[in-house]
Amino acid sequence: MGSGETSPTMVEIHRAAARTLRPGARAVLLDTPYAFQENSADISARACRYFGRSVGLDVEVAAGIAGADWVFSGPGSPTYALDRWAGSGVAGDLRARIRAREGVTVLASAAACTAGLATVPVYEIYKVGAEPHWRAGIDLLEPLGLQAVLIPHFDNAEGGTHDTRYCYLGERRLSRMERELPPGTAVLGIDEHTALVIDLETESVRVAGRGGLTVRRPGSQTILPTGARTDLAELRRLAEGATAGPLAPPPPAPEDAPVQVTLEETIHSCEEVFKAAVAEPDMVAAAQTVLDLEAELVKWAADTEEDAGGVDQARELMRRLIARLGELAATASRHSQSLGALVEPLLGLRAELRARGGYENADALRAAMLAGGIAVEDTPDGPRWTPIP
Repeated sequence: MGSGETSPTMVEIHRAAARTLRPGARAVLLDTPYAFQENSADISARACRYFGRSVGLDVEVAAGIAGADWVFSGPGSPTYALDRWAGSGVAGDLRARIRAREGVTVLASAAACTAGLATVPVYEIYKVGAEPHWRAGIDLLEPLGLQAVLIPHFDNAEGGTHDTRYCYLGERRLSRMERELPPGTAVLGIDEHTALVIDLETESVRVAGRGGLTVRRPGSQTILPTGARTDLAELRRLAEGATAGPLAPPPPAPEDAPVQVTLEETIHSCEEVFKAAVAEPDMVAAAQTVLDLEAELVKWAADTEEDAGGVDQARELMRRLIARLGELAATASRHSQSLGALVEPLLGLRAELRARGGYENADALRAAMLAGGIAVEDTPDGPRWTPIP
């Protein structure tokens, strides 16, 4: 997986893999890539909740994978994971697992970086300023007949004014590093919120999620879009520099299939909807937008990729929207004929937030209304509001 491994965008991909497991399967989360972080226990807890609630897997955090039917590892530092896995024998266990075509193995983000014959030391290059270089990978692709490196976050665009594609390397650094790879080595680039799914029994291959898989060779590249289906033999040919043959068409999506969007896209959409509702003005719609944003925050609470900052951005937007509702209350209090039409939807929003357990946001809304000239008092018969100077 290129990213988003514990986000709502990847739930169906995880569920499809989990359906192949036997009843009572042992599921293991390898926390090694982020084990050095002070909040590692919190990251693990959120990931376990995600897999339990969204995927239906009872996941244990472990340092080894012996006897595991399903193995997952995700964000953190690729090189930290490499050093620990080499010393503990986990690297060899992972290779043996792939050779034997056993179980389900899910590597995402930092862990995915380690899967090829070489690894991008992204922390050292992008955050510390080391010269571009490779580290030896654990090469889980070799048993599949692939001579390649794997790069997640391939279409990353966080940099804005600077190039952060290719797991934050950018074109200049990746081009330089490609010249240092053994002859005949391909780059497999997996976009964010995207998975390359390889069935180890049938050797079928598919691309799932929002983006695509890029098979890059010096001077050429082939992109397999989401929904593309092929097999390992064709993937090997592409990695060796062959021209892409015909791909099996993706199956038609059900008409009621949900469209998966990122949290960043949801933030932008909610902000635009809120602006339009205020311009009407339609306070019911404005209040509903805040509820929709709060619901998305709950859905994304398990996301372990903190560097993207999406959850913090959404929380900041919610605070701004609530403050804006308070400003509207101040405006309406000077025109009392419209006061009730504003206050009642806001009380409904506050009640819904409280019902969902969002007491902090409900209190912030009450404070914003007070700043706008509306005092809210909770009584046994329900909330009462009065305008104040």
